[in-house]
Amino acid sequence: MKASDPPEEALSIEEKAELCQQRIGYRFTNPSLVISALTHASVATSRNHSNERMEFLGDAILGMVVCEEVFRKYPEYLEGDLTKIKSVVVSRRVCAKVSKALGLEECLIVGRGMLKHGMPRSLLSDVFEAIVAAVFLDGGLEQARQFILRYLETEIRSAAEGHSIGNYKSLLQQLVQGSFKGSPVYRLVGESGPDHSKYFEVAAEINSKRFTSAWGRSKKDAEQRAAANALAELRGEEPPFPSTNFQQPSQKNFESD
Repeated sequence: MKASDPPEEALSIEEKAELCQQRIGYRFTNPSLVISALTHASVATSRNHSNERMEFLGDAILGMVVCEEVFRKYPEYLEGDLTKIKSVVVSRRVCAKVSKALGLEECLIVGRGMLKHGMPRSLLSDVFEAIVAAVFLDGGLEQARQFILRYLETEIRSAAEGHSIGNYKSLLQQLVQGSFKGSPVYRLVGESGPDHSKYFEVAAEINSKRFTSAWGRSKKDAEQRAAANALAELRGEEPPFPSTNFQQPSQKNFESD
């Protein structure tokens, strides 16, 4: 809680709704939607007046937006890979993590007994899904998409990169075979250091087009990094391992290896 915020117990429902809008960076045309998204069944007049129905809708919208983003940004991934990444990003753990980072626990409208033993992770996860639904109902799909990606784009990238660690060459091979009807070629374009501790610079080529080269302690390592550079450039992104970032090791460092 920020120093300027009043204590949680002093906030009215309207104040919690206002605080939520400030925290998430979205201003509702219909404030009753954000109140519904924040209201837990423990204080609702009936379960139909709690955020449970909005959780249901938000979960579907969240899954669709994440699936579309992964499908669009990672064309080299097969169905099984896409499914694994999506399951990580839309998990309760990630949704709860985002809610906690936004400070949404201070905005929740819950019965006092719910918080005796701390804030359950399920509450934090559910409220994020409910807010996704509220944004969708208030501003439409494009507003919901922008809201989701604002807070989950980093999680998507992390899940995708974590899934593909050490497998860049395989991913590039799949993409090239599907889109270019060929195979990537890896060119050794440079070496550095003494024989016992060499560094190698490799560039990937596709149909005679050379992509940003990368350095590695072995040719295999350099090829993996070169493949990662090619994948990024094919997506219109900056290469993660540009050769310009390579720092020539000193002779002393070589001798100590």
